[in-house]
Amino acid sequence: MKKTLGAIVLSAMSGSVFAELIVENAHIRESIPGAPNSAAFMILKNTSAQDVVLTSATSELARATELHNHINDNGVMRMREVSEIVVPAGQSVQLKPGGMHVMFMGLATPLKQGEQGSFTLVDQSGQKYPVQAPVKKIKMQMKHDHQGDHKGEHKH
Repeated sequence: MKKTLGAIVLSAMSGSVFAELIVENAHIRESIPGAPNSAAFMILKNTSAQDVVLTSATSELARATELHNHINDNGVMRMREVSEIVVPAGQSVQLKPGGMHVMFMGLATPLKQGEQGSFTLVDQSGQKYPVQAPVKKIKMQMKHDHQGDHKGEHKH
């Protein structure tokens, strides 16, 4: 009984609580008009003595939902799907713009600030961690290498 009560109290204080993973400050980026993609960001806290290895994510928000990271590819920042996100035992991992995140590709409908969205994180054992998150406006502030990947110039 004490374990259950502790989890309920912790849930009320800290965010969504699961067997080993606490998801805090989850939010989904409002989609940009005409853009078919968006992303979710959060803090993942592992309260167990074992690493939690997330291997996938699912959502009805989009055609495909993937775990992603930004990598430096010869001086150009690129988003890439990753096979896993490891949350070490007793530690936290932040999913944030310019870093690791949950990517929604092929949105079913545009996402607008003030709405709620849901997705599920899945670990290597198949345990599912459902997440409800508000949609927020988030400005991307990343430095990109302007030499290399551009096919033409943009006029503003």
